[in-house]
Amino acid sequence: MKVALASLFFLTPAVMNAEGEWTLKDCIDYALKNNIQIQKSVVNEQKGEVQLKQNKAQLLPSLSFSTSQSVGYRPFQETIAMVHDGQVTSTSKVTTYQGNYGLNASWTVWNGNANRMNIKSQKLQNQIAATTTEQNALAIQEQITNLFVSILYTTEAGKVAEKLAETAKTQWERGIQMQENGQLAKADVTALEAQYNSAKYDIVNSQTQVANYKRQLKALLELDLNTPFNVAGEEPGSDKVMAPIPSANHVYEQALNNRPEIKSALLSIEAAELQEKIAKAGYQPTISLNAGIGDSHYSGSKDNVGVQMKTNLNTSAGLTFSMPIYDQRRTKSSIEQAKLQKTTSQLDLMDEKNKLSSTIEEYWLNAVSNQQRYVAAQSTLESQQQNYEQLDEQFKEGLKNIVEVLQGRDNLLNAEQALLQSKYNTILYIQLLKFYSGEEITM
Repeated sequence: MKVALASLFFLTPAVMNAEGEWTLKDCIDYALKNNIQIQKSVVNEQKGEVQLKQNKAQLLPSLSFSTSQSVGYRPFQETIAMVHDGQVTSTSKVTTYQGNYGLNASWTVWNGNANRMNIKSQKLQNQIAATTTEQNALAIQEQITNLFVSILYTTEAGKVAEKLAETAKTQWERGIQMQENGQLAKADVTALEAQYNSAKYDIVNSQTQVANYKRQLKALLELDLNTPFNVAGEEPGSDKVMAPIPSANHVYEQALNNRPEIKSALLSIEAAELQEKIAKAGYQPTISLNAGIGDSHYSGSKDNVGVQMKTNLNTSAGLTFSMPIYDQRRTKSSIEQAKLQKTTSQLDLMDEKNKLSSTIEEYWLNAVSNQQRYVAAQSTLESQQQNYEQLDEQFKEGLKNIVEVLQGRDNLLNAEQALLQSKYNTILYIQLLKFYSGEEITM
């Protein structure tokens, strides 16, 4: 996956959603372009491309130009004899000027093919860097999905708390009337007031949790605190909860082919094998060609600068052969280090596969168990809802005491929470299983 840098620094929240309502797709798309960790990974990819260009340039000859200009001053010598470029010149000048010029080229013809293998090695490193970017992008998407579902769950739980708070308020008001009529003790009215206050606390707690989840989600999107942010989307129905759950084995097989952490581990093994070959090239001879052109002039000569430059012009060409005999064990140590790195990379691959298998199995078990809990929670909630409604009516008629009403409320609240938890957990883990098999996350 490639994340383009164009528009990274120009895309604003207002562009994404002018009204501050963000769908899950909005969040993911925006994060992939603006998350700092992803941007850093993209920069690392670009650094690798620069290094690759440099490695390719090592196949070409090098060319350099040098010059030196110097002034000499000998105040106490009347005649100075100078040997310059094989010629003896003399001067009676106390100040002399000399210029030297050189143009040199060098080309490594052979170094055990290490230069070409370095290019291949850098290409592998660039691919590993690309998988790191992809891995960061997938991790961000997974975190966003978790937070997004948590917001939906907590928001819906808050609505349930609001309904229960309305009922608790009605019961408290009814209890006050019953106390005034001598039908209820003051302690029971106090208990009803405490139930109402508890229900209001549940509402505030839900709102606080939603605000905290939004803060975490905005941090992943790199949004500041002044940016309005609300999630958009309808409450998911039973059809999404009861959707077919992908097979754990199928998801794992697909994940082995498309997950970047597996690709990265395989590339690391290949890179270690190549590094071993590069290290072995240290036993090979190095052959290089050298050529140069030089010229100079000197103010103490009787000839002018033009004549001197023509006379002193010299050229050279040569071949250098270097054969390592003893390099203080550097090459052997490099080979051994490369072999150990290959072993480490192989172990990393096994570790990544084990972690991937464990994660997918965990998601699958959570999806299956929560789907089963959801089915059971539906019937439980229905019976608890009916029971609480009956208790409420009987309490208003004076047929049930406060203890039974409070117990009924607790049972209903627990049933509501169990249903919502199993509902959103099932949806979340089904989506994550599909995500690990290579599909996009949709809500």
